Amino acid sequence: MTHALKTPDPANPEIGRTVLAAGIRTNYHDVGQGFPVLLIHGSGPGVSAWANWRLTMPRLAARARVLAPDMVGFGYTERPAGIQYGMDTWVNHAVGLMDALGLAQVDLVGNSFGGALALALAIRHPQRVRRLVLMGAAGVPFQLTPGLDAVWGYEPSVQAMRRLLDIFAYDRRLVNDELAELRYRASVRPGVQEAFAAMFPAPRQRWVDALASPEAAIRALPHETLIIHGREDRVIPLSNALTLARWIHRSQLHVFGRCGHWTQIEHAERFARLVGDFLAEAGHDEPRPLDPQEPREEPLL
Repeated sequence: MTHALKTPDPANPEIGRTVLAAGIRTNYHDVGQGFPVLLIHGSGPGVSAWANWRLTMPRLAARARVLAPDMVGFGYTERPAGIQYGMDTWVNHAVGLMDALGLAQVDLVGNSFGGALALALAIRHPQRVRRLVLMGAAGVPFQLTPGLDAVWGYEPSVQAMRRLLDIFAYDRRLVNDELAELRYRASVRPGVQEAFAAMFPAPRQRWVDALASPEAAIRALPHETLIIHGREDRVIPLSNALTLARWIHRSQLHVFGRCGHWTQIEHAERFARLVGDFLAEAGHDEPRPLDPQEPREEPLL
């Protein structure tokens, strides 16, 4: 049963529908028809589902039902007093959204922080996921990069936001003062910076480690998985994608050259086509358990 509370606000494209998910008033976008695809955004300051996926949603919606929520702590979703941010909270929130919308199973696409969340959800609730896409994903152990430290350590100002956008994008033509101003304004809405600062305080290596799923659990994933990464990513290292490709048996890896952390923006058409074609291959097959007899040689990466 769906418990939608509010319809989209045409005056603000970041505000979509509202639903109670795990008891949290959740802002989400719902476009297209077909097998549901759940898009999970990253953790940059001022991020929202719309900011992250605005170019992807209409392209995927041509052949799927696309759902993109603001995860609790981000965007226009409610921030309940006293909530403890962490993987348990975020996984429960994502599953609560699926339950509220009556979705038994989804294709799951996660970006950066959202990739770590997608991994954890697929591990804990494997039958709720059909296919998995991980883009610029955290979720495995790595040394905190200066880029990620700067993202999580953001202190609001237009200049600081402009510096972050320069880190995110390989192509500086995508970064301008107008975009920096818009993202800065999003980062200083009431309650946004307070929630953001509470999630990843220094020292920040511990939050990289907290987002990581156990190697054995990742290796046991039964899902067909597409791993996507920008070669010049300064936030999440390319080595993460190589690790995921080694550990996830039924995986394929696509690396975009001349691309930073914004694959879905810097290569929007290619990204959407790649993801759409990968998900369309699935038909309505559900994930099958890994066969212990199936050969599992490590790829030569």
